[in-house]
Amino acid sequence: MQFDLPHGGKCSLRPVGEDDEPFLFEIYASTREEELAQAEWEEGQKEAFLRWQLDMQRREYEHRFPDATYEVILVDGQRAGRFWTGRDEKQIRLLDIALLPQFQQRGVGTLLLKQLMEEARGTNRALRHMVFVLNNNAHRFYERLGFAVIDDLGAYKHMEWRPDA
Repeated sequence: MQFDLPHGGKCSLRPVGEDDEPFLFEIYASTREEELAQAEWEEGQKEAFLRWQLDMQRREYEHRFPDATYEVILVDGQRAGRFWTGRDEKQIRLLDIALLPQFQQRGVGTLLLKQLMEEARGTNRALRHMVFVLNNNAHRFYERLGFAVIDDLGAYKHMEWRPDA
């Protein structure tokens, strides 16, 4: 399925394949740049740390949501990001959405979140996501879409959108 972006262009999703691994690492690393720039790293140390963190994240998500949907976000046919969602009888869980910097601020995230909101509305389930406490831009983004903080765990805030809210 292909979606029109608000300022032109097309967005689509496709399942992650084995040949996407270097790209998925690139996306993950881009999401941690600001945070990890605060420390000095020995040669190769930062890359090893990021690979370990990405592997741990993947294992955790696969353990909690073994049937999760893991997709590559395409913008005008180019790999732009990743979109990982899990579902159970009570919720749709946005496990992760990440876009490379050059694809941000184009309406991709809003478009994909609104698709999940429609799914949540149609199935009468909550839509939930965790936001890193220092990511104020993400926090404001989800609040604009109607998400509310339901739990503050220190490093992360659990946010939720409900169809009846």
